Amino acid sequence: MIEDSEKIYWLAWSKIKGLGAVSLKKIYDYFGSLQQAWTVSPQELIVIDGIGKKLCSLIQEEKRKIEPKNLYLKHLEKNPNFWTPNEKEYPQLLLEIPSPPAILYYQGKVNLAENQGITPLIGIVGTRKPTEHGRRWTYNIAKALAENGFTVVSGLAEGIDTQAHRGCLDGGGRTIAILGNGLDRVYPSNNRQLMAEIAEKGLIMTEYEYGSQPERGNFPARNRIVAGLCRAILVMEAPEKSGALITARYANEFNRDVYTLPNTPDNVQARGCLRLIHHGAEVIITAEELLSSLGVIPSLDETQQLSLFSSSSSSSLSKKTKEEPILSSTFRIIYEAIDVNPTPYDVIVEKSSLNSGEVSGILLQLELEGLITQLPGMMYQKINN
Repeated sequence: MIEDSEKIYWLAWSKIKGLGAVSLKKIYDYFGSLQQAWTVSPQELIVIDGIGKKLCSLIQEEKRKIEPKNLYLKHLEKNPNFWTPNEKEYPQLLLEIPSPPAILYYQGKVNLAENQGITPLIGIVGTRKPTEHGRRWTYNIAKALAENGFTVVSGLAEGIDTQAHRGCLDGGGRTIAILGNGLDRVYPSNNRQLMAEIAEKGLIMTEYEYGSQPERGNFPARNRIVAGLCRAILVMEAPEKSGALITARYANEFNRDVYTLPNTPDNVQARGCLRLIHHGAEVIITAEELLSSLGVIPSLDETQQLSLFSSSSSSSLSKKTKEEPILSSTFRIIYEAIDVNPTPYDVIVEKSSLNSGEVSGILLQLELEGLITQLPGMMYQKINN
């Protein structure tokens, strides 16, 4: 099968030393197939931006050491579950970043609605040594997100990450842990039980193969995956020099929303959060306001389900016309900002005059109702019924 062949060559290309995710994406975009790219001449390869003579020579040397099909079969022995960017199961939001992982290993229960961007993913990050304030707020926010249909993404580290995963699980939700090591390693070791529970009820992902150790340099790369997967990143508590701020920086680069929890300047564990606020991050004041900003509008009646439709319309989708759906005012603004032709996300935000977090949540709801569809490149289009 073509897809299987492409997967074989994604793996082969990923093993070439000196070739990073950004360059590999450029090669794929240029040739449209990594299987085809494997056979091209150095002269064809060197025309790609960023592939100079030195790297081109290194690629040719490394390719001679690899037999793609044998490598693939051997790799499957210890790494049976992984996605490559050519597969439809690969998380779609990761395809929008400049450096999507060539290989993404996973363990647990896959939910394709998450991979397709239908179920919203929210990242929660912060210090490994939080205060009681940080731990409490992180747990409560994660639990509230889970109870309102969000999937919480974090890095399984001590401190804030642990509280995020635990709060989400206790809220009956799904959580995703992104590792900086192979799936066979538990880091930190005292999170062994938590990792097992996440594998049972949620998902664990990493770009590092079986046997890979949690080396220090792996974690900034891990952070870009957290940011790339998510619609928004919440930095709950972080000092001024923190890996959580790296995640926030990636989120800004990837055009994701960044929220942070305020605290007193006397708390050195939270000064990084104050820096984020200074540079424009949204402030978390209450869980209810955060949920509203992310697109969940809490009802006065907690048993009532969130609806796109105004109370004066109808409780049934069958009573709206396909040509002109009856929407509440805010949803109408977003719907009217989308054309029958593909409309960029940034244009929708600009036309609506709403914050990007609110727009993302409404777009997801419109998509779930079958009124719009998301296209590659963060483009949206109305569906003509």
